[in-house]
Amino acid sequence: MPIRTDTGQRRPLSRERVLLAALALADRDGLGALTMRRLGQELGVEAMSLYKHVAHKNEVLDGIAELVLSEFELPTEDVDWREGMRRRAVSARAALARHPCWTVLLSRSRPGPAMLRNLDSVIGSLCRGGFSLDLAARAFSLLDSYIYGFAAQEVSLPFNTPGELIELTGSIMEQFRPEDYPYLAKLGSDVILRPGYDHSAQFTYGLELILDGLERARNATG
Repeated sequence: MPIRTDTGQRRPLSRERVLLAALALADRDGLGALTMRRLGQELGVEAMSLYKHVAHKNEVLDGIAELVLSEFELPTEDVDWREGMRRRAVSARAALARHPCWTVLLSRSRPGPAMLRNLDSVIGSLCRGGFSLDLAARAFSLLDSYIYGFAAQEVSLPFNTPGELIELTGSIMEQFRPEDYPYLAKLGSDVILRPGYDHSAQFTYGLELILDGLERARNATG
């Protein structure tokens, strides 16, 4: 479930409340806007009051990274490895989409409990599914590279809805002759502008390719 980031109510200050407010601020205005002074203003307190709950800004950044990671659905023992990896990947992509400030995850040098739980649960699920430790570690790296890479691509795309994609594709295609870029022209007319096209389905397609490859690798080394 998404982390609740409503900070409108005046409640006693706590570490959780500080971090939730920081996450909401960073999502709304960007990581560059996150300062202790600004965070204090968001909470209606002096910046110095925050230091009773967090030692410094880096602890705040570590904390919001943990909040985002805590929204990933972790594999459980009652689910087979493939379904566990699929659910985690889909939930992770959704969490990253909810939190534009997710790039903070890439800047943290010391993993916190949420990251360690992610790693341990994924490795555990894969090992229970017949993967060696070496292959499980490679699989974790591959899956997270795909998840974060796709999320980064989505953030950079100049559209948010299918309607915006159709409008953008049409405007781009008007700027060149089909004979100059024949394959792009066909991609636009035959794929993107085709009724029912869903760009988000590209994530599922790529994920299944990765899972297929991991299954083959597991079987080859089993």
